Amino acid sequence: MDNQEGLHQISFIPSFLVQLINMAKLPLDVQQALQRQAPKELRRDFEREIKNKFKTIKDELIKEFLSDTVTLELLQGPSGTNISGTLGGISNLFAFIGFDAGDQPISPILASLENIQITYNKEIRKRGIGVEFDVSLPTAQDIFAITPLPWATGRSWAEGIERGLSGLGFLLRKDGGRSGAAVQSRVNKIRSGRFQNRPYISALIRKYRKRFEDLQ
Repeated sequence: MDNQEGLHQISFIPSFLVQLINMAKLPLDVQQALQRQAPKELRRDFEREIKNKFKTIKDELIKEFLSDTVTLELLQGPSGTNISGTLGGISNLFAFIGFDAGDQPISPILASLENIQITYNKEIRKRGIGVEFDVSLPTAQDIFAITPLPWATGRSWAEGIERGLSGLGFLLRKDGGRSGAAVQSRVNKIRSGRFQNRPYISALIRKYRKRFEDLQ
């Protein structure tokens, strides 16, 4: 299975086709007729079945992303609460990361996930009759590239959720700042504590890449 620029291939050979492979005892002319006709008749069934299963997995991926507490907290905007637990209940991620009021930081990720497609690639006849599909699943690095921190060029807030973000001790919960809900103290540390990093995009992509790879 190849993986290039966020694409990986799924070779789909339905189990019922094994019966065709085991028909070696049939007369040669019958075998040849099956080999000529089966691809034409079965490819439509292959594509319909695999695309239905693909859609189910894709929908589950998006649903899991949208139900993640980090996602839900950011969707609440500057008035949200720290339901993800990353800040120890202090302020919220939208304000802490420094988004402007009205920003929609989740939108680029959601658009990328909604854009996942499955396309027919080629027929496979090495061990019977099958078809190969390409799935345009983004990598974690693809997601990090579209989720820049507002105040740090070249860094991703989505990656920061997983690896950690600095500045919690300097966070003031009050009106003001980019989001209208919090500001960072540039002089004095206000409180002890550190950002609680946690799994987010990378774990999600790994989980569903495996599910797409196992698609059959």
